[in-house]
Amino acid sequence: MKPNTVPPALAAALALALTAGAGARAAGPLTVVELFTSQGCSSCPPANENVRALGDRADLLTLSFGVTYWDQLGWKDTFAQPKFTARQIDYARSLGHAGPFTPQVVIDGKADVVGARKGEIEALAARQTVVGGPALKVETGAVSLSAGPAPARPADVWLVRYDPRIVQVPIKAGENDGRTLPHRNVVRDLARLGAWTGSPERFSIPAASGGLATAILVQTQGAGPILAAARG
Repeated sequence: MKPNTVPPALAAALALALTAGAGARAAGPLTVVELFTSQGCSSCPPANENVRALGDRADLLTLSFGVTYWDQLGWKDTFAQPKFTARQIDYARSLGHAGPFTPQVVIDGKADVVGARKGEIEALAARQTVVGGPALKVETGAVSLSAGPAPARPADVWLVRYDPRIVQVPIKAGENDGRTLPHRNVVRDLARLGAWTGSPERFSIPAASGGLATAILVQTQGAGPILAAARG
């Protein structure tokens, strides 16, 4: 045997172990990273880039929500919806803030950080763990939730439709006038499917269209901690 050569049997065993380990990581709980941003906010492009850069990680579900309260300053955000703003306002209450701000990143519904601070986003994501919720199985046309410990109050089951592609948006007014801003994992719809109380549940979901991807969130009512999350 040549020096520094790994025997074929050992090499095969190592490859199998690495493959199994990678599969276990990919199948583990998802950490949900929600960015609240606006195309009209000059502080938001670095946050957009930070969250966009995390989008390839198998252990993270990154979602970008456009909010509406910057629209009156000269540029109407092309992705913003009032219900996304309402979601951020709910987070402000649950996290103890006086009001919403951009760019804000919320991790697993439990903690938040200024979106421009990439290192803090990564550190916070590493500390959060989704626990207490059901196992999720997203199939064509439905999502199934397993039994689990009953939450203190019914948890909301959310259907999220988002665009996984990088979308370039030219800005023609407001604080970012003249810039073209890349966006990724832009949320295009958010709909409540029902509630989970600890018993097995199954909800029908319509087929995604227009290249959109699907995610399911099980979340404590009132924009509280996320108990489970899955990609479709």
